[in-house]
Amino acid sequence: MKILFDHQIFTQQSYGGISRYFVRLAQGLSALGNQIDVVAPIHCNRYLKDLPQTHVHGIELDRFPPRTGHLSMMANHYLSKFISHSYSSEILHETYYSAKPVFPSAKGRVLTVYDMMHEKYAANFSPKDAGIKYKRMAVERADHVICISNSTKRDLCELFNIPDHQVSVVHLAYEKFEAQPIDAEQPNELRPFLLFVGSRWGYKNFERFLRAVAISPALKTGFDVVAFGGGAFTSTEQALIQELRFGPHQVRQVGGNDAVLGRLYAQARAFVYPSVYEGFGLPPLEAMAQDCPVISSNSSSMPEVVGDAGAYFDPLDIEAQAQAISSVVFYDQRRNALIAAGRKRLSLFSWERCALETQAVYQKALLTKGIH
Repeated sequence: MKILFDHQIFTQQSYGGISRYFVRLAQGLSALGNQIDVVAPIHCNRYLKDLPQTHVHGIELDRFPPRTGHLSMMANHYLSKFISHSYSSEILHETYYSAKPVFPSAKGRVLTVYDMMHEKYAANFSPKDAGIKYKRMAVERADHVICISNSTKRDLCELFNIPDHQVSVVHLAYEKFEAQPIDAEQPNELRPFLLFVGSRWGYKNFERFLRAVAISPALKTGFDVVAFGGGAFTSTEQALIQELRFGPHQVRQVGGNDAVLGRLYAQARAFVYPSVYEGFGLPPLEAMAQDCPVISSNSSSMPEVVGDAGAYFDPLDIEAQAQAISSVVFYDQRRNALIAAGRKRLSLFSWERCALETQAVYQKALLTKGIH
C-alpha cells in the first residue's frame, strides 16, 4: 500500500508526542511492506531523522524564526499542493487538523483524533482558537477516523455526531527511555519523591495533587515532589507551595531530555497522574516501563490504559487522592504488585500492534470508497 503523511505536525513540533507517534507508525508500516512518504517541504522535526531519507521529502531547519509558525504552515501547504503530482498515494493520513485538504488526489483519507479537550474544556482555551472548527472540518472530510482510545471515540461520536462505524480505536504504544546515569549536573534524589510529569495547568490537576500531599502529615513529611517538564513554576504555583508550607526545595521542577525523565521514573517512589481528562495518557506506560508504580485518576481514558496496573482515585477528591497515594508508597507489597502488573500491562501496547491495526483501518477506508 502507498501511504502518505502530510506536513502538518512536522511543521508544528520539533519534538512531541504526536510527531513521534507518526514516525513510529511509519516505521511499523514500512516493516509491513508498505511504501511510506512523508511530505514536509520545510520542517523542524527531529524524529524524522529516524526514518530512511528516501521516506522523507523536505528540508530540515534547526528552527523556524520567531512568530513565523503560521507562515511556515501556509508555505508548506502551498508547496505540498504544488508538488502533489509527484506523489501518488492510496492513503493520505492527515497528521493534524487543517481547514483545507492537502493532496486532494489521495484515494482514501484517514485522520487521527487524539482527544476532545478543546470541546470539553473550551473555557481553558482562547475564544480565538480555531482548533475546534478545523478539527470538525478534518473529521468530516475523512473517509475513516482513528481515535487513540475508546474514551476519545465516545466523546468524538457524541460531540460531533459521527456514526460509530466511521471510527476505529487504535491504542498508542509506549517508549522506554534509557535512564541517564547520575552525574554532577543531575544529582541523585536524596529523599524519596513522588513524580508528576508534563504540563500542570487546568485539567492537569497539579494544584489538587499538591493539596493531597499537603493534607497528609505522613506524605508531607516523608516525600518530596518532583515535577518534570511543564516549564518553571509560575508565581501562582510558587505562592501555593508557600501557602501549603512545603519545606525549602521540597517541591522542585526539573527539565531535561528523555534520559533524565527515564531516571526520574526509575527513582521515584511512585508516579502520580491526577489529570481530569486525557485522550490516551502515555506517562503511565512510560512509568511502568521503568518499574515505577502508577497512581492515577479514574477519569476518561486512564482506566482503559492503566488497567489493573494502577491505584485509582477521583481526581476532584483531594482526600481520596491522598489515600490512594498512601496505600501504595507506604506498603512494599502493594507497590511491588503494581510494578509486576505494569510489566504485564505493557505487552498490550506495542508499535507493531499499532501499525497492524492502523493498516487495517486504511484498508477499511479504501473499501468505503469502493477501492479494493
